[in-house]
Amino acid sequence: MRLHEYQAKRVFADAGIPTPDATLASSVDEVVEAAEDIGYPVAVKAQVHVGGRGKAGGIKLAESREEAEQVADEILGMDLKGYHVERVLVEEAVDFVNELYVGVTMDRGEGKPVAMVSTKGGVNIEEVAEEDPDAIAREHVDPAFGMHPYQARKVVYDAGVPRELANDVASVLQTMYQLWDDRDASEVEINPLMVTADDEIVAADAVMNIDDDALFRQQELADMEEETFEDDLERKAGEYGFDYVRLSGNVGIIGNGAGLVMTTLDLVDYYGGEPANFLDIGGGAKAERVANALDMVFSDENVDAVVFNIFGGITRGDEVAKGINDALEQFDEIPKPVVVRLAGTNAAEGREILNDDLVTVEETLEDAVQRTVEYSEEEAQ
Repeated sequence: MRLHEYQAKRVFADAGIPTPDATLASSVDEVVEAAEDIGYPVAVKAQVHVGGRGKAGGIKLAESREEAEQVADEILGMDLKGYHVERVLVEEAVDFVNELYVGVTMDRGEGKPVAMVSTKGGVNIEEVAEEDPDAIAREHVDPAFGMHPYQARKVVYDAGVPRELANDVASVLQTMYQLWDDRDASEVEINPLMVTADDEIVAADAVMNIDDDALFRQQELADMEEETFEDDLERKAGEYGFDYVRLSGNVGIIGNGAGLVMTTLDLVDYYGGEPANFLDIGGGAKAERVANALDMVFSDENVDAVVFNIFGGITRGDEVAKGINDALEQFDEIPKPVVVRLAGTNAAEGREILNDDLVTVEETLEDAVQRTVEYSEEEAQ
């Protein structure tokens, strides 16, 4: 479960982490009223579950009433990477001289939580990790003992944070670890943690994701889920009962089983494509469920081609083939190329049933993925 920025900041502020004065708003009038109360300049920030909001036009500054009205009108109701913006956070603009990154997540390779600090804040931290991994200092924590103060200070100094800020940043990091542990979080981060001219630090952004399996003991956070706004595809996935995650690529992926879907994602990446989603239709999928899955992927404007990876076990290949045919025959023209790989129970019967005027059929997963990536590249040109 992902918290919105305003929700995460509420949790951070309650724990003692400095955050800017802010108000949630859902109309132009509410934005202006909030800006007048806070005082200009203010930042108006779309509250949707995507990164890179600023570059996409979802975060703008306003230095007057007229500008507040203008940016509120531009952001509210906009489509931001597939998400409809219904709420914005009106926030005191921070006059900063530097930006840091601090975060806590699980390092599954080490089997331990890891605290991270970087002086390269305010940018995509994944790009920093790839291009300049030494710019991120890391410290693993034994969950049996928690984060010791010396560990927080060590990772802060290792990152090169100036001495005059080190204690304050270490204190914030310790608080974040405690939140990560107490709230059953999978990830907490502040990017950027802004540094003012007076050497004060302020959380200008906030990320907090909670382990879904722990929500039964995090009732306060679970109640916040009702306040969040998912995009239309995620809402539709919930109605259909699918496990679905939207990604940033253009290759749609459907499979029956999380392992198959993950394997397909990896192969799409291996063969030079970019996955657009994770969509698991489950082990007992029937024709109607398969048709619903195709309807979902076709609804994603970012998708240029679709690969369907099915291994027949509980799900019979002929049932899947019928679902694919039923779904595609609803269209006067197939909106995107579809490649199907069937294996397992009744796979041969399924391949015979498939209408090869509507889909491309491949016997191996590798061939299916390569063909789909080729289609996606052709469609994207």
